[in-house]
Amino acid sequence: MTIIQAIILAIVEGLTEFLPVSSTAHMKFTNPIIGVSSTPFTDMFEIVIQLAAILAVVVVYFRKFFDLSRLNFYVKLVVAVIPAIVFGILLKKHIDSLLGNLYIISGIMIAGGILFLFVDKWFQNPTVHEESKVSIGTAFRIGCFQVLSILFPGLSRSAATILGGMSQGLSRTAAAEFSFFLAVPTMLAASVKSFWDVHKEHPDALSKDNYMILAVSSLVTFIVSIIVIRYFIGFLKKHGFKVWGYYRIFIGVVMLILLWRGIV
Repeated sequence: MTIIQAIILAIVEGLTEFLPVSSTAHMKFTNPIIGVSSTPFTDMFEIVIQLAAILAVVVVYFRKFFDLSRLNFYVKLVVAVIPAIVFGILLKKHIDSLLGNLYIISGIMIAGGILFLFVDKWFQNPTVHEESKVSIGTAFRIGCFQVLSILFPGLSRSAATILGGMSQGLSRTAAAEFSFFLAVPTMLAASVKSFWDVHKEHPDALSKDNYMILAVSSLVTFIVSIIVIRYFIGFLKKHGFKVWGYYRIFIGVVMLILLWRGIV
């Protein structure tokens, strides 16, 4: 992986991590287009730069994350992340096999897009309008929805948790913000595990050059993510999910055509 390839992937990650369009799918689609092959380092890279995107949440919501008087906030995040950690460990082989199949990811992108065309009609009367009103039980149920993004790569972690939140009575804004918050412990756990696995099994993949590539791309992802976070909630409140549904269907169909023609 060259530094240019890494920066392209970093921009893709920053643009898509918090949108309900699956950053994983976009990076998996981008890899063959720009000539990046699967190696222990590139597989780890895709996960670790997601952590850089997630750290942007901590910066944007700095006061909330470091308000130690709100212990309940941290408890809810810990409870909500448990299902993803458990299923992530139990289903690692299943996850790895699906992540290598672009046909499946494309199909899930399209299926999720069709779903999004109807979501705005399903959840029209929210009862929870801010994160502080989310109960621990509700947080756990939203965490269970996050598992769907593990079982079906291409669904989108943010989409699964936002829809999970809305199904529990959260408004679009409250569901999106809780999805942002939940991403922090989720991607921290995933990144630490991925980095440790590579360090233990493929230490030669962590060369000085690769560390530099990872550092530069993480910075790019972080900056792009801050911009996206600041504008996404306003866009979601105004336009809803339908536009993302059409986008997902378009990208999924294009990818299937490229795969069918052997272009990627």
